[in-house]
Amino acid sequence: MNENWAGNAACRGLDPAVFYPVTEDEAEIAKAICADCPVVEPCLEHAITNREKNGVWGGATERERLRIIRRRRRIRAQVSGLAS
Repeated sequence: MNENWAGNAACRGLDPAVFYPVTEDEAEIAKAICADCPVVEPCLEHAITNREKNGVWGGATERERLRIIRRRRRIRAQVSGLAS
């Protein structure tokens, strides 16, 4: 995956601690920064592809990324079931 997107990220130069909150509730600040980021989609895809375990990536916490992964798996299974 092309990593050039990181240079355009809204989080560039900010304190990384903001993006590694202790609780889900503390993730709101990071998510707000991500909401205005021009590269939120490639950031999220990077986190999903590389199975980032911690932090807010692409506006999603670890728990939210796991939900996205599960949803994508269900969709793929449904699509492949239809193709059979």
